[in-house]
Amino acid sequence: MHVTDRRNAGRPNAGGAAGILWRFGPMIYGPTVLFALGEGAIIPLLPVIAERLGADIAMAALVASALVVGQLIGNLPAGWAVARIGERYTLVAAGVLSIVGTMGMVFAASVAMLAASVFVIGFCTAAFGLARHAFMTTRVPIAFRARALSLLGGTFRLGVFVGPFISAGLIGVFGDTTASIWFFTCCLVATVVLVLVAPDPEQRLQAEERARRISDAAAAGETVDTGEPITGAVPTPPRRGVFRTMWEYRVVLSRLGLAAASLSAVRSARQAVLPIWGVSIGLDAQTLALVVGISGAIDFALFYASGQVMDRFGRLWAALPAMILMGLGFLALSFTHDLPQSAMWFALFAAVLGVGNGLSSGILLTLGADVAPHQNPAPFLGSWRTLSDAGGAAAPLLVSGIAALSTLAIATGAIGVIGLVGALAFVRWVPRFVPRVRPEVRTEPSQPPRSADQDLNS
Repeated sequence: MHVTDRRNAGRPNAGGAAGILWRFGPMIYGPTVLFALGEGAIIPLLPVIAERLGADIAMAALVASALVVGQLIGNLPAGWAVARIGERYTLVAAGVLSIVGTMGMVFAASVAMLAASVFVIGFCTAAFGLARHAFMTTRVPIAFRARALSLLGGTFRLGVFVGPFISAGLIGVFGDTTASIWFFTCCLVATVVLVLVAPDPEQRLQAEERARRISDAAAAGETVDTGEPITGAVPTPPRRGVFRTMWEYRVVLSRLGLAAASLSAVRSARQAVLPIWGVSIGLDAQTLALVVGISGAIDFALFYASGQVMDRFGRLWAALPAMILMGLGFLALSFTHDLPQSAMWFALFAAVLGVGNGLSSGILLTLGADVAPHQNPAPFLGSWRTLSDAGGAAAPLLVSGIAALSTLAIATGAIGVIGLVGALAFVRWVPRFVPRVRPEVRTEPSQPPRSADQDLNS
């Protein structure tokens, strides 16, 4: 609930969920915005840089895919790092390592060195995403969780949407693709400085919660924990590692996690299919860029609406329409390749896919937070994000393989089928694993899902 007064009308209560985001917004979202803008600026240039180093088309595609592979592999180490050293130092380490990666790109003398540098940046991308995901899972109440996480997802969408325009402007001014890499490096330096200098929201909120508990206990006449050292054994919750967490939560990961992977696959396929489809029906580069850009703009415009829907009506109300829209959109598009008005149909269904993708903004982050253990979510979230990223990484390979064996239309239709099957999986597993509590009356973070033994025996 938001509390306002006449002197500060419209400003949320500092103790509420929105108040946390109001006070710590720059520290919560600032690092990911900076990182996403820099990364978005270099993503379109990866094939160009690889080609200049002597790579053919297939090798250039491999260099570009190193970013996704690095992110996929980096999720589990990122979960371990956040659980062990905290998100602040994880972000600093990822920022410094990313600077090493950008320097490798600037001075790359071979395609292999370029691919290794891109892999390092992708590896660090996982840390930037997971650190804030873990913070939101622990600190943001469930009544505001989806909107907060949709904003987090929107920061990455902002980078992908705005970054290429920044890159185009820099290349126009300096005439060299290296300018975009240096821009990314400046973003990374600013990120590291921001994380080191600005107040750490995690530590600040822990101190505020401790002071609040002491004040409440003193007002109630109870024993106050002053934080002084005591003697004797003190029970502490066991700290679970990544692989033990994966095994303990294997049921939810293998069911709801696979549904999440299907959504990630459909999203990734959208980015792979639309440009190839446009080329195959004979669109020129300007028209193709316009259609894809409009689809991306629709996607970006809806990211906060998704959070509103999830917080007000439930997670399924965002996941199900998004999967049905994208599944049917891909299926319908697969029948339009040889039609007389194929360009018009392409533009129409690109917009439909943009709407579907926008409606799903933040859903994977939110579902991961809903089913993660509250005390130590980072190892679980590393496993959750690995599954979803695996779906995203596999989709372009699936499209390429099916198109090579048959046609692009059949490959596109196959992605549509995956979307509809994924919709059924969400219908089956979201009600089972996500708390069935109205968000407006829920004040505590959600409990972890039932144990594997309970689910296997049911």
